Amino acid sequence: MKTFSMTDIGRRRETNQDYIYTSEIAVGNLPNLFIVADGMGGHNAGDFASRYTVEKVVEAIALSGLSEPIALLGEALRSVNRSLLAVAQEEPYLQGTGTTFVAASITNAHMSVANVGDSRLYVVNDQIIQVTKDHSLVQEMVRLGEMRPEVARVHPDKNIITRAVGATRDIQVDFFEVDLKPKDLVLLCSDGLTNMLEDEEIRGIICGQKDIPGIVRQLILAANENGGRDNISVIIIDPFS
Repeated sequence: MKTFSMTDIGRRRETNQDYIYTSEIAVGNLPNLFIVADGMGGHNAGDFASRYTVEKVVEAIALSGLSEPIALLGEALRSVNRSLLAVAQEEPYLQGTGTTFVAASITNAHMSVANVGDSRLYVVNDQIIQVTKDHSLVQEMVRLGEMRPEVARVHPDKNIITRAVGATRDIQVDFFEVDLKPKDLVLLCSDGLTNMLEDEEIRGIICGQKDIPGIVRQLILAANENGGRDNISVIIIDPFS
């Protein structure tokens, strides 16, 4: 397995509210773990929410006695969601904070994924496949047939998310199980990348670079050149190297 990751403040934001985590070695009973979180809230609240959630999820997984990846991720997220809500209630500056969360763990050629919010996970080879589903207002409208995808991409309310860690006591998490094939690459990213680049642009960059670090750097460069309106976080995983 080869991986590379970077997070970038972008060109418009004063702080970076994204937080990423990668471990190619075991975390508790998971053989590896990769996470992207994109915080929301005031000047400091988004920073806090993403970092707190990732660090506490990693800690919970390390201490858990569960062995099945989906069960592990679900237990950790539910526990940390309650914890973040409790912390936010005690600190006025954290009111309304929360974070997106997308995580993956790979065992042999099988990947387990957990997702809350609109950070994404893709599998890229000859085509680019978005595994996760965005929990956002405009994507809900697209799924209901009330809005065309091309309109959703530029809609002024596209950043309103309908699920987040820390938003409600009963968190809803989407889980996915994916069988990977040779030459598949896995991309985890925040919406600072996907709001600036179309999926096919992302695939073109990934397929046009020869090494994993080059892919990550070029994706961030392209997102910034297209406006860089948000923080940009990218993790690329080559499961078969």
